Amino acid sequence: MTILALESSCDETAAAVVIDGRAALSSVVASQVEAHKLYGGVVPEIASRMHVEAISGVTEEALQQANLALQDIDAVAVTHAPGLVGALLVGINFAKGLAYAAGKPLVAVHHLRSHVAANYLTHPDLVPPFLALVVSGGHTHIAQVTDYTAFRVLGRTRDDAAGEALDKTARMLGLPYPGGPHLDQLGQSGDPKAFKFPKPKLSGNPYDFSFSGLKTAALTQLNQLSIQHSAFSIEDFAASFQRAVAEYLCANTLRAAREYGHTKIVLAGGVCANSVLRAEISQRCREQGLDLYLPDLRYCGDNAAMVGAQGYYEYLAGNAAGFDLNALPGLGMESVHPATKRTSWAWASM
Repeated sequence: MTILALESSCDETAAAVVIDGRAALSSVVASQVEAHKLYGGVVPEIASRMHVEAISGVTEEALQQANLALQDIDAVAVTHAPGLVGALLVGINFAKGLAYAAGKPLVAVHHLRSHVAANYLTHPDLVPPFLALVVSGGHTHIAQVTDYTAFRVLGRTRDDAAGEALDKTARMLGLPYPGGPHLDQLGQSGDPKAFKFPKPKLSGNPYDFSFSGLKTAALTQLNQLSIQHSAFSIEDFAASFQRAVAEYLCANTLRAAREYGHTKIVLAGGVCANSVLRAEISQRCREQGLDLYLPDLRYCGDNAAMVGAQGYYEYLAGNAAGFDLNALPGLGMESVHPATKRTSWAWASM
């Protein structure tokens, strides 16, 4: 089955063509980083306008790279949740137009589910069930994936996401936007044991996260160093903070794996490109005899190939959508859009 997929949930406009959820014939991404760098973060209105300008071009390029025409596509998949509502609507409305023009089914795909599905492109042998750590700039989840479209969230952040903590700490150190990759690069030459950070402790759910305390601890230490006019290694600070975040993520994830009996661990989301996290979880999984699946670096950030991978399984599960499909910025990854779960695809009813 050939799926044309679209992604516009934040600041990347992307299109891809994916076969049977496992092979990407093309993957095109138009980044907005340079436009948002001036403001130190994503400006939603600018993001939406740039999606409008780019989406037709990236879609055409994706089809050309796959050497296919729109009529060769079996379905159109699009990210519908979560994300910036204006940005999501650009992709959704464009996908509706394509699906209607070609008479093809429309498939709604949850952004976090698609990050998990990025691993299907890298590891064709990966099948559920497994435990997934989904970690990005806006989300941090531990989820059981019992089937391709069946997710159960075991833990999530109660405040900041891991990626947000990394980005804001990078800003504290004067690093340019986007901060996370620059922090990663800087920390590679630093001592990860030079600075100490607290280990967050929460009452209630043992798999939940809280990164606000780590971020505050970073700010407090930097303020103290500034007040005391103390010289310090910025590389050491970057390495130490990333180590604290990675250890925290790994500890909760592997605790959940032990208690729920999972032997397969999947990492997903933009932050799983972080070299410290990849090294830490790889080492711990080896020590505990667990199978670890990491997506290729090109599929860690937002892209449409992962949307096509998950879209294939959503389609097989009957989660086709109609022209009443709308953006749901706050929809959880356990849920499907209320406009899906149709028993048949009938254009006459639209």
